[in-house]
Amino acid sequence: MPMVEYARYPSLAGVPVVISGGASGIGEFLVREFAAQGAKVGFVDIADDAGNALAADLVAQGMTARFARCDVTDMQAYQAAIAGFAQAHGDALVLVNNAAHDDRHDWAEVTPTYWDDRMAVNLKHAFFAIQAVAPGMVKAKRGSIINTGSISWMIMSPRIPVYETAKAAAHGLTRSMARELGKSGIRVNTLVPGWIMTERQLTHWVDEESERQIDSNQALAGRLYPQDVARMALFLASEDSAMISAQQFVVDGGWAHT
Repeated sequence: MPMVEYARYPSLAGVPVVISGGASGIGEFLVREFAAQGAKVGFVDIADDAGNALAADLVAQGMTARFARCDVTDMQAYQAAIAGFAQAHGDALVLVNNAAHDDRHDWAEVTPTYWDDRMAVNLKHAFFAIQAVAPGMVKAKRGSIINTGSISWMIMSPRIPVYETAKAAAHGLTRSMARELGKSGIRVNTLVPGWIMTERQLTHWVDEESERQIDSNQALAGRLYPQDVARMALFLASEDSAMISAQQFVVDGGWAHT
């Protein structure tokens, strides 16, 4: 089978990019793919060792990547990290709100504290990251903001109702902020992954029954990997998508019906 060559986006070269949850899983490949395009990537995560190792690996290859250890639920610390990236790379022209955690839970046992914590992990930080980067994008009269959704609420996955609520709300955030920021040349879209074969998913959730479920429900054969999501993010961040905003783009092998 011949090796596939994927698109390069000249409009991403030298562009400051901020990515949350970038040390592992989908986030790691977002960082790698944007850096490979020549973007100046700043990313945060709570995984200190993995984040530092990733940044060091990319810098050793001649790419531009900067890591800051940060818990995105600490809004003050997160906005300070974004300001630090801006100091090093220039104001962000791309923001990928990727950080999330699909913790399983029983709806009957959810407490107000748990609810607030999960909303902070899966939704709240996205709004305040937009708040932090938008002034620079307004000044530049361009920018791309990518909120990460999930097909979980579309296919009614069990045992994650709070996560699903946050992920459904991500598209509401996209639609509202696309209107708020659009006249300033800023586009806002939602990137919706299907069941992606990350290390976490393979370790925690994917078993024989899950494999059968994927085979039964995906229109396309095979499995989805973080690179599949990253390639859509590159398109949405590039000027190739200059007139696309307020939409959601589902990368799920043809599973969910939206």
